[in-house]
Amino acid sequence: MSSVSRRSFIAGSAALASAPALGAVPTSGETDVAIIGAGAAGIAAARKVAAAGKRFALIEASDRVGGRCFTESRTFGVPFDRGAHWIHMPDINPVAKLSARAGLDIYPAPAGQKLRTGKRYAREGEMEEYLSTIVRANRAIQEAARGKVDVACAKALPKDLGEWRPAVEFVLGPYGCGKNLDDISAVDFARALERDADAFCRQGFGALLAKLATELPVQLDTPVTRIVSGRSALEVTTTRGVIYAKAAVITASTAVLAAGKIKFVPDIPKRQLDAAAKLTLGSYDHVAIELKGNPLQLQNDDLVFDKAANARTAALLANVSGSSLCLVEVAGKLGHDLSAQGDAAMFDFAQNWLAELYGADVKKAIGRTFVTRWNAEPWVLGAFSSAAPGAQGGRKILMEPVNGRLFLAGEAVHETLWGTVGGAWESGERAADAALKLVGGRR
Repeated sequence: MSSVSRRSFIAGSAALASAPALGAVPTSGETDVAIIGAGAAGIAAARKVAAAGKRFALIEASDRVGGRCFTESRTFGVPFDRGAHWIHMPDINPVAKLSARAGLDIYPAPAGQKLRTGKRYAREGEMEEYLSTIVRANRAIQEAARGKVDVACAKALPKDLGEWRPAVEFVLGPYGCGKNLDDISAVDFARALERDADAFCRQGFGALLAKLATELPVQLDTPVTRIVSGRSALEVTTTRGVIYAKAAVITASTAVLAAGKIKFVPDIPKRQLDAAAKLTLGSYDHVAIELKGNPLQLQNDDLVFDKAANARTAALLANVSGSSLCLVEVAGKLGHDLSAQGDAAMFDFAQNWLAELYGADVKKAIGRTFVTRWNAEPWVLGAFSSAAPGAQGGRKILMEPVNGRLFLAGEAVHETLWGTVGGAWESGERAADAALKLVGGRR
């Protein structure tokens, strides 16, 4: 088994004799903290380490920053968040709090939602019944989470949900968690903080995150292939060279860790590998459709659900930030299966679903389209984590140091804000604090 000696660590620093005190190292060299992944957690960690006056290397496998929070404007001519879009709890969200400094516009999401039943909207009484059923289902899951044995959320649901069951199961499961309720821990679901206040960034949530990374030197297109832990240092091998560090923050998704895309020497302890394997990523994608002229007659950022008869349903976010862009949200097992079939299958489902709700003429109004498929993104392999029944404790296990010098971060490494950009950001700061404590605090 190879290891990193003090001699090899010092030797690696020779290439850095004239380098600046802060920022990224060259493709080979010595630094204080290596940060693997430039998504929300990695950006937060890098900002924390830089503020402490320590050197860092921020290394990203893909060709951009942001991870699962990415905005682009080429496809539709307006900001399009391919990943995370909702800014949950903006009053306490650490990323939202930095928006003013970044010069971007955060505005509150509209209150409430719409429900389509057949080719009409639900009447007031129907809407009240639907909302009360969701409340009852939520309470039943919360009650089940207090039991001695963790169960799947589906087992906790009341038996008398009747005709509302498919809609309630979709809203709480695929739409809210990226998985069907059969696959979600009641304890994990119950421990998630309420996300009943939301906002959007007019320029895109991914644009906000990228803005916060503007002054950070990032090594893009640089996958990490191996990390060797020694007594006093780490050897981080990338496709471009070797970096020697005193500590590392690893923000790879649980799916990437479980897939073994990074080789660890010695291996990550089985306890933590098992935890990552049970905090799998769900499936959640956007079928983005340009509908010019507002043929659906919806307001900006209207959220629409369907009183579905079965699991083949979706959600609609209309007229995103006042544009003609509409997002059909396809998630859970259905979303996973459609994604595996490819873009055409996902788009075909989305347009037919819209036609069922609003009539066949809606297809004539469709302009440009784009389909995300996060399950196929090689350095992500899914949407966001949720714990399998009995596996919620894995989040805390992932917070434990790995081999003494490695600290995991990301949305999966947060017990109450899992699945959110804010949770990833907070976990990145926590991991950076632990790394800084190891390397000696401020410079």
